[in-house]
Amino acid sequence: MASPAQFKIRLDPRDEYTHEPEAALNYNESMYFNVFDPARRMGGWFRIGNRPNEGYAEMTVCVYLPDGRVGFMYAKPKIADNKALDAGGMRIEVVRPFEEINVTYEGKILLLADPSAMEDPSSAFRSNPTAHAKIALTFFGLSPMYGGETVNADGSALQLDPEKSFARAHYEQHVAARGDIIIGEERWAIDGFGLRDKSWGPRYWQAIRWYRWLPMNFGRDFGMMVSVVAGEGPDLHRSGMVFENGAYAKIEDARIEADYDPRGYQTDLRVWCRTAAKEFEVEGRVVSLVPLRNRRQSPDGTELLTRITEGMTEYRCNGLTGWGMSEFLDQIVDGKPIGP
Repeated sequence: MASPAQFKIRLDPRDEYTHEPEAALNYNESMYFNVFDPARRMGGWFRIGNRPNEGYAEMTVCVYLPDGRVGFMYAKPKIADNKALDAGGMRIEVVRPFEEINVTYEGKILLLADPSAMEDPSSAFRSNPTAHAKIALTFFGLSPMYGGETVNADGSALQLDPEKSFARAHYEQHVAARGDIIIGEERWAIDGFGLRDKSWGPRYWQAIRWYRWLPMNFGRDFGMMVSVVAGEGPDLHRSGMVFENGAYAKIEDARIEADYDPRGYQTDLRVWCRTAAKEFEVEGRVVSLVPLRNRRQSPDGTELLTRITEGMTEYRCNGLTGWGMSEFLDQIVDGKPIGP
């Protein structure tokens, strides 16, 4: 087993922009943003993932509205290269690396009175109305950066098996965001908090058995991200960070327990995590949830199915109320999610 001293984490402001794609067919470069306005009790998340070697991008918009509806759109627009994150009506513009980024979307959005309809995307798109959406948000960094690219001690890139890779590099940051969400004739001025991430490298959604990812914010000065990941082996990777007093403290251990409804969607959460200096206990309640999926055929022809449940979640910690996501990814085996 390699010693940690053989590796280091590299992160440069230039990584905010797109990279030269690797040769792997499944090279992916993506940015993701979420924001929740605590006064309006609404929010959403936005992602572009370029897959230039496959000739398309993955573009997703998901907006949780105050009345319980969800505005959702997913597309796989064609792209010719990896020069920009600009596809399917969404554009991500880096104004100042690590400090300010603009996210815009203009186009159709599906309005779901029952978000669980996305269990069957074809039926959901046929049976629910669409409206024109115009979204313009500016994200401002509140915290230092967390993560980067793991490289060898001499700075050279790690050798990855593309079939088993989820990302070569990944970093996250707690943010504030302001702007407007317009859907049809309705407009909401957004002023809230969230988390963003960036990743690049070969990716298949089936490379991880399951994970639980909980980004949360309790205002401008306190937030956390708690993650439990099950990879190929029996061990779980428990990680994350706590943002407090302008700095990140690395999470050294964590537990995530969840209650589920009859469909297997998370409803209530109990989280414990520990940094070198403190322990934290968090309770979460899922307010609105969208079930999504990713399908792929393996080289031997096996149909692979991944379910990702995206829950807008209200959190409570240390007497504070915050907002964020509970994102649960599971591979589906024999019709059932394999995670706990």
